[in-house]
Amino acid sequence: MSTRQEILSGFYGRYDEDGRTAGSRHGQLEYRTTMTFIHRYATRQARILEVGAGTGRYSIALAKEGMDVTAVELVESNLEVLREHSKGIVKLKSFQGDATDLSRFPDNSFDVTLSLGPMYHLYEAGEVNRAIDEAIRVTKPGGVMFFAFISVFAIMYANYFYGNWAEGQAENFTADYRVRHFKEQLFTGYDVTEFEELFHEKPVERITTTGVDGLLEPIEKRPDFSMSDEEFEALSKWYLAFSEKRELLGYTNHLLYICRKRA
Repeated sequence: MSTRQEILSGFYGRYDEDGRTAGSRHGQLEYRTTMTFIHRYATRQARILEVGAGTGRYSIALAKEGMDVTAVELVESNLEVLREHSKGIVKLKSFQGDATDLSRFPDNSFDVTLSLGPMYHLYEAGEVNRAIDEAIRVTKPGGVMFFAFISVFAIMYANYFYGNWAEGQAENFTADYRVRHFKEQLFTGYDVTEFEELFHEKPVERITTTGVDGLLEPIEKRPDFSMSDEEFEALSKWYLAFSEKRELLGYTNHLLYICRKRA
């Protein structure tokens, strides 16, 4: 049986994660919406931790703005890209590490903690809770945490209308339609309420749950899809106005659960 790290290293070693958020419209919307929410809670003087930093798109941008950023990434190939792209940026430190073990950092160290990828790839309840607890532990009282997750329904809509619906249904749901989580999925999805309930017994106060990329990913696959820069600007502003609406959260692919650590 392959470990979670082996599965993720194999995938990201051949996947252009760095290009996804820059080269596709859904990636651009995800990045723009996420950065807008980060800027609501992170000042230029903030000390930021990004767990699961990938190739560093967010960490590098925030460090260039003058924030003190620490990036942690599990996959070595992603970390190599991050370090190459961040050469000369003195406000950014990077480490290899897992979201379930942030023991290198003391309690109450960071003003803002970003977990923008790990929850896609954690499957067992113990690991999920350890990742949440570790993010909370290293965040200062009153600090803000961002946890990205994927809608299981968006996974179905984006990937299983190609003669493979039954396959996707069996992979993501039990026979009685309960959501499944196991590492061979690679990306695991959540019902929005199911994800929010992970925090009910944690020492946090929910700020909001928001989508970040809407319905763009499956639509962008259509051969007749077209969106000019002007149209994308209009869409970005429109989507930000509605991204927190509960009735829209199920179909957006990527979401953010944003909360504050109790003082």
